[in-house]
Amino acid sequence: MDILEGHVDVKYAFWNNKGGTGKTSLAFQSITGYAEKYPKKRILAVDICPQANLSELMLGGLNYKGSDKLLARHGMVPRCSLGGYFQLRLPAPYAPPAFIAQDFITKPSEYNSGIPTNVDLICGDPLLELQANAVNTLANQNIPGTDAWIAVIDWLKTFLEQVEDKYDVVFMDCNPSFSLYTQIGLATADRIVLPVMADDSSRRAIQNAFSLIFGLKLPSDIYASYAFATKLGNASRKLPKVHLIAKNRITQYMGSASAYAAVLAAIQADIVSLLSTNPEIFSFSSAEQGFVDIRDFQTTGVVAFAKGLPFSKLQPGKQTVNGHRVQVKQDYLTNSIKSMKTLVSQL
Repeated sequence: MDILEGHVDVKYAFWNNKGGTGKTSLAFQSITGYAEKYPKKRILAVDICPQANLSELMLGGLNYKGSDKLLARHGMVPRCSLGGYFQLRLPAPYAPPAFIAQDFITKPSEYNSGIPTNVDLICGDPLLELQANAVNTLANQNIPGTDAWIAVIDWLKTFLEQVEDKYDVVFMDCNPSFSLYTQIGLATADRIVLPVMADDSSRRAIQNAFSLIFGLKLPSDIYASYAFATKLGNASRKLPKVHLIAKNRITQYMGSASAYAAVLAAIQADIVSLLSTNPEIFSFSSAEQGFVDIRDFQTTGVVAFAKGLPFSKLQPGKQTVNGHRVQVKQDYLTNSIKSMKTLVSQL
């Protein structure tokens, strides 16, 4: 991808409203892999999740006290996280106060040498969950002359406008929910990477995701006026497009007669149907362009995330994870690297 200097060219959101799809692990390996492939690109990772797992990984993972380093960032004044920025916005929800964006941005390579130096991070924060009710209330106020919902939805957009000339690409790891802070991320994104698993609940989840974002197949017209797509459309704002669907961890299940393979085929058939009826919601024109198969990372993934390391920095052989000895097999590591290179090549 050719990226123009001097502005954010594209903003990706990793999201599925179903948990357990491997979203954060894919986001972490995609961000670091993209940064390694394009060392001259300036990348901002935004952790829009109260669990803040992406931030812990980037700051060192389990083995290198990523959680403790994150808590230290939360203890700064101002609080160096997305929750800290939202805390600043709560008393001024509809017009931004003066703020310095850099106060809320972390350089993870200063804490974890495995992270490329061209990646910056807005840390996640459990405070987001505590803020959710207040943010919801502010977004639903009836204020003459002000679209309160759009004003709140634009909180992250307003932040990024201040650092527009400092980054080329933004990656967002969104919470597996449709909470308002998740909607803030999705409304800011241009493109969505949607991980799915090989089980029937993932098929329902992806159908729900298209309903939540694009207002497709709502159960009743009564929901239409409250829908995310309707509210953005009323403000003449564009919806993000689905850019990539990652069929994740498929190899532990696959077989010629596998029920799991049938589920993945059904998910792909659903997308093919939507490409015909609603092509405007995708950035691709054929299912072949929009799907990527991700091999199960197995022990390789466990070790990489315990150490907060991109696969490229992981060594094969016996490793210590939380006091236990495990082994990273060279062929599994090679397969994991290959899978992520395939995904990154489609960004």
